[in-house]
Amino acid sequence: MTFAGTNFIAILVSAVAGWLFGMVWYMSFGNAWMSAIGKTREDLKPSPGPFIIAFVALLVMGWVLAGVIGHMGQVTIRNGILSGFLMWLGFVITTLTVNHGFGGQKPKLTLIDGGHWFGVLLVQGAVVGAFGA
Repeated sequence: MTFAGTNFIAILVSAVAGWLFGMVWYMSFGNAWMSAIGKTREDLKPSPGPFIIAFVALLVMGWVLAGVIGHMGQVTIRNGILSGFLMWLGFVITTLTVNHGFGGQKPKLTLIDGGHWFGVLLVQGAVVGAFGA
């Protein structure tokens, strides 16, 4: 299912894969993450809102990443992973580092959140690349 070169199934699958990666990541680093933000489980009130927002954000990320990959000339797994890495390096980790630095956050938070987005963008890039054009 493509429209003007955009494979919407690939974008949807990349969002699901990125969301699942995040679930596994924060299940693995949840205690360290809570320590880094200075909260306990009791402080955090689970609600579906942040999960829905995260999924919508991953759809947007997948769509933009698909556009970037498409502009590389070939939609391949290699170009998808490379694009994801470059987007992370140029925009994500730099933004997190600045925001967390000015916010007085612990470097551990930047490493945990940055690692999450690194994995998400690599997974999304690989998925979009695997679907091809």
